[in-house]
Amino acid sequence: MNTRRVRRRLHLFTAALLTAAVMAGCGAGDSDGEAGDRAPDGPTANEDAFPVTIDHALGETTIETAPERVVTWGPSGQDVALALGVTPVAMPYFEYGGDEDGVLPWVREELGDAELPTLLPNAAGEEIPYEAIAEAQPDVILAVYSGITAEQYETLSQIAPTVAYPDAPWSTPWQEQTRVIGEALGLADQAEQLVADTEAYLEQTAADYPQLAGKTFVYATEDDGQLGIFTSDDVRVALLTDLGMTVAPYVDENATGDTVYYYVSAELAAGIDTDILVAWFNDQQAADAFAANPLFAQNPAMKAGAYAPIIGESYVAASSAPSVLSIPWMLDDYVPQLAQAADAAS
Repeated sequence: MNTRRVRRRLHLFTAALLTAAVMAGCGAGDSDGEAGDRAPDGPTANEDAFPVTIDHALGETTIETAPERVVTWGPSGQDVALALGVTPVAMPYFEYGGDEDGVLPWVREELGDAELPTLLPNAAGEEIPYEAIAEAQPDVILAVYSGITAEQYETLSQIAPTVAYPDAPWSTPWQEQTRVIGEALGLADQAEQLVADTEAYLEQTAADYPQLAGKTFVYATEDDGQLGIFTSDDVRVALLTDLGMTVAPYVDENATGDTVYYYVSAELAAGIDTDILVAWFNDQQAADAFAANPLFAQNPAMKAGAYAPIIGESYVAASSAPSVLSIPWMLDDYVPQLAQAADAAS
């Protein structure tokens, strides 16, 4: 993994609440210039990999030749492309978690001094800026971790070959995101190396904090006075299991249907059985208010001090859409706090 990708140190951010499935705000941004395609020192696509046909939940997409003009849609596609040495010609603008230009901090680190791509409005993905995407003249549109509908996919496919999520909206694990995008760009070997490097980072982090092994956790947030709980199918939950932790049985035992998110009233918080309670908040004020709520404070993990809040919109965005770039950026700072909660639970 290159030095920029692993050199993640302390950053402090605060802002508005991020919803369960949507990691970006509704603001719009534009760069004055146009970014290059593949980074000058980036890898060359394997021309023998094309044409390639990629199956996904909304159909199948054939990419005839190695894409030179790449557009990403969703909260983490640009991460993978950049990590592979490909600078998108257009990518989403992030009001939530982004800097004054709408660029996520780990993306800014990876771009360095390079010219910004065109920044597409409405990164939340409910309304897609088709005109702005078309103006970027893409060879391929990558929406591997997104919530695009079948109708939106059809419209995007009229602009350029579009690769959607493999199974369900907002559910593609970071490993699969990396591999699918690598395949689409003719960089499958490089993508596999990124996965291996990131898994090695996770394994080393787990080894550095052995107290995490086997600890049960509930991943939650406060939502209008209730406790919103994420199930084991959610990508942010899966990231903590990559560190050797275990989803508390309570989580899936109380889930209904195929949802990845459900509500528990504050009055029932005392009955949530878990070693550690993980929760995210838009800012310190919200985290403090949660901890001071007498109903939430009755949870056994809270009472034991086994509480590990994720605070600040950039950290929330990083953990909500894990990628080969955002994982080390976020975990370098968060895992020591998580380990303290594990110690309190022992």
